Amino acid sequence: MGFEPARGLTQEEQGFAIVTWRYLRVAMVVLVAGLAVSLAYERSQVDCFQTSISSYYYTPAHAYFVAALVAVGVCLFCLKGSTQAEDVLLNVAGMFAPVVAFVPTTAIGACGVLPGTIEHLDAIAANSMRALLAVELIALVLIAVLTRRKGPPRPPPIGFIVTGAVWLVTALLFFLAHDFFMSKAHFGAAGLMFACIVAVVWINAIGYRDENESGSLRNRYAAIAVAMGASLVVIPIGLLRDWPYWVIVLEGLLITLFAIFWALQTDDLWVKGLRSGSRAEPDHRGRSPVTPLPFSEQ
Repeated sequence: MGFEPARGLTQEEQGFAIVTWRYLRVAMVVLVAGLAVSLAYERSQVDCFQTSISSYYYTPAHAYFVAALVAVGVCLFCLKGSTQAEDVLLNVAGMFAPVVAFVPTTAIGACGVLPGTIEHLDAIAANSMRALLAVELIALVLIAVLTRRKGPPRPPPIGFIVTGAVWLVTALLFFLAHDFFMSKAHFGAAGLMFACIVAVVWINAIGYRDENESGSLRNRYAAIAVAMGASLVVIPIGLLRDWPYWVIVLEGLLITLFAIFWALQTDDLWVKGLRSGSRAEPDHRGRSPVTPLPFSEQ
């Protein structure tokens, strides 16, 4: 079967694509702000804090907590990074976010816990994970089919290989080591998701430095990356002093810093979309299928 040659997008089509890209990026910041409101309201109804953000799964914030993580995961997976490394990290973080939502922490806590949120956890998580694995498998198959239709057969890109490997490992652990998965998946997925996010910030800090050919202190991404690293000091403080709230403080710091990074990056790339030096995949004539378009009026 032959394939249709790619064509360049019209100015109107590019405009629609750019507006959609902006909505996805802004939605990420708004979703995080909504989570902050949800947790703040829950705190106003009780006289204590849970020891981690994940523990709010067991409180009236349950629905928004799960919905926000799933939505953030979709946004992370769908948005393209300026480099291959950034793109792969965003995809992997997007795959881990729903796992954090669907497989709850084993630290239930004692602040504002609702009885209905701690019943039948295994059955609920098992159902949700099966649906998630099915959706991810369908997405990977569609990506493979659409990539093949764009031109002659070629080796799969590294991003497809990495995300496929993440899906396979997750599926094998879920089906073959179910008890282990249920007890460890939340913490493992959360840790890897945050690691991917921190790595994305560092990649942007380096990219910004190279793009501006300067190690200037005005590199806002570098400042955020350093702040993320500095926030890890909470870990030894919490462990050595047996302070129960170090996890929620660390999570809050990392999420807030990521939201700031994402807002700054969205503003920085509002018109050009990707950082300088990024290249769209060439069409059958060796030219970029999307021509540059200044689109600042939206």
